[in-house]
Amino acid sequence: MEKILVISTMYPSRRHPSFGIFIRNHVQALEKRGYQIDVAAVRDPRMNHWMIVKKYVVWFAKLFFIFLTKGKTYDLIHAHYVFPSGWAARLFKKVFRQRIIVTAHGGDLNKMARKGAFFFKATKKTLHEVDHIVAVGEKLRSDMITNFNVPKEKITLLNMGVDRTIFKPMDKRSARQTLNVDLTAKVILYVGNLLEAKGLIELVAAFKDLKNIYPDIALYLIGEAKEPHFAQRLMTMIHQENVRGIQIHSSMNQQAIALWMNAADVLVIPSHTEGFGLVALEAMACHTPVVGTHVGGLRYLLQDGAGLAVKPKQKTSLRWGLERVINDKHLQKDMLQRGEKRAREFDQERIVDQLTKLYHE
Repeated sequence: MEKILVISTMYPSRRHPSFGIFIRNHVQALEKRGYQIDVAAVRDPRMNHWMIVKKYVVWFAKLFFIFLTKGKTYDLIHAHYVFPSGWAARLFKKVFRQRIIVTAHGGDLNKMARKGAFFFKATKKTLHEVDHIVAVGEKLRSDMITNFNVPKEKITLLNMGVDRTIFKPMDKRSARQTLNVDLTAKVILYVGNLLEAKGLIELVAAFKDLKNIYPDIALYLIGEAKEPHFAQRLMTMIHQENVRGIQIHSSMNQQAIALWMNAADVLVIPSHTEGFGLVALEAMACHTPVVGTHVGGLRYLLQDGAGLAVKPKQKTSLRWGLERVINDKHLQKDMLQRGEKRAREFDQERIVDQLTKLYHE
């Protein structure tokens, strides 16, 4: 039995069940295949100054304890996010000569590496020193080659995959009745963190315009308020502009998210930047049409008619995309067929099979 240490700055907890759930899904799938997995992870998404300091001090302390007590027992280290997870994993390689694989998810290259010279250098150093890199999207792969001078043969394109035992089609009427959602309403769903970079300002503005045309339309936002100041700004906007028909729910487990996706008429992803866009695949697996911005890995998921891509940071483009999908039944049917095909391509079981092959190279 191979023993693997997974290092991550995102991992679910009882209080925050959706935080890094895609990483836990992989861990559980690997355990079913006989791997022994230890996890050293940050399990709290809150981002106020005191919490950031506290949770990372605790995380580094736990990681160092594992290094001292069990470090040499691992066959492989898999770090999720280049910095700081991959950066910290380098210590195991230097001392115990273990193989290090790091998965780049998007924010680690698009945001963290851009915070300053130290972070950029640490990210680049990590990318060059680890044994292999997994990029969850084509845009990330090209960025590593172009901006960080990483040899292309060192990178494997492999996303996190969708769990099709959870995300699958259900009866829409039953889903709405369970969730107490109006059976006749046009329902738009957003699932993700409540962040400014997720395009929620544009989404609320586009929804306000649609509400004036379609009185029965509703918008449901599901996610963590990781930026408290922005969350307050968003709520103020909704209140001051008297935007009716919006409900906000905190994060929930995957079974509940799948139910909401089946209840919705369309899932929207209005992000300014996106590493991969797993939530789009999850919606496609539920046979729910997807409207998303033409950014990052999302543009590849939505291509060939699997979803409808709109311009980022543009209320008008977003409103047009949502209105078109809601009203065009033929487009909906075509998107469901193409989305189902895309979801099959990225089935989690197939992805984990590929990952295990990578472990043994």
